[in-house]
Amino acid sequence: MKRLIYISRMTESVSSTDLHKIGETSQRNNRELEITGVLLYLNGLFFQILEGNEERIDNLYTKILIDNRHKDIMCLQSEENISARLFPDWDMQVINLEENEDIFIRPLKSLLQALSSSHHILEKYTQHVVVRALNQGQNPLLLKPRNQHKFVLFADIFGFSTFTEKLPPQELVDLVNEYFNLTSRAIAERGGSILKYMGDCVMASFEQDQADEVMQATLDILKILRMTRRESTPTHPGKLLYTGIGLAYGEVVEGNMGSQIKMDYTLVGDTVNVASRMETLTRKVPYTVVLTEAVKQQCSEQWAFIELGEKQVKGKQEKIKTYSIDHPLCHKTPEMQRQIDNLGLLLEAFNKTGIIT
Repeated sequence: MKRLIYISRMTESVSSTDLHKIGETSQRNNRELEITGVLLYLNGLFFQILEGNEERIDNLYTKILIDNRHKDIMCLQSEENISARLFPDWDMQVINLEENEDIFIRPLKSLLQALSSSHHILEKYTQHVVVRALNQGQNPLLLKPRNQHKFVLFADIFGFSTFTEKLPPQELVDLVNEYFNLTSRAIAERGGSILKYMGDCVMASFEQDQADEVMQATLDILKILRMTRRESTPTHPGKLLYTGIGLAYGEVVEGNMGSQIKMDYTLVGDTVNVASRMETLTRKVPYTVVLTEAVKQQCSEQWAFIELGEKQVKGKQEKIKTYSIDHPLCHKTPEMQRQIDNLGLLLEAFNKTGIIT
């Protein structure tokens, strides 16, 4: 048997009458499926425990995941091969905690509210694949490593070491967080997955059938950063926020990696290393985007690629044929290059006058 515990919020308000109807329907359906459990309700929050045949529990939870009455669904625990039920006599006991003022119930109310808030906070710090596995009732620690073909994207702030030297800590953190927010949103909106943040670097991946999406996400990042520079006040370091983007495509190993202290679900392999090297090359060429031939070959013909020649990169014995995109957003303008080359002086002037010139 299997026991599954999840928490969710209702998309609409729920009355006592509604809860009673939910309980009756659940009891009738669960009785036929030999599923037992309990449902606690508090301020629009559902906390439910389901137990029974593994396949039937999985089928029921799949229906819950697509039920438009639920949102913010999070699986808290999934136990397989359990030998005994906790609630053998309850087809589905519904308990409305809002109607119970017993002093012994108050700690339970606080616990459920804190549990919901904590999981939403942890979700912000957790890799998307891990969150998805948890919410589908899977144990992420049991996910087996696998070979995959993916696009890997690295995006890094130009002159970040200079920013760290010249900006006060809070302004530096605000700038990096703004950069992460803008780039991550552009990646996610095109279907990409944010894998990790490393210093000022964003590492993301796209599936092998998302060639055009990764290219569009790249342009989206450059476009939104240009808008940020234009809209930033003369006293905001966002006026100098530029990025380099490296793209690679190929086989990677995806899986859990780390130690008993900290685990990470990520990608490793030559493709990841090459994507990082492509981003580094954006410092040496007159373009903000550098990609490999493998990326070019996967894309449709709508992209105007520019061959940059074969480049020697660290860790590779053979040179790599590189490309960029013939698009205004990808060209380093004279003004952009001037600001990058003189970033330290511009930030020093900013510190003295409060204006970036």
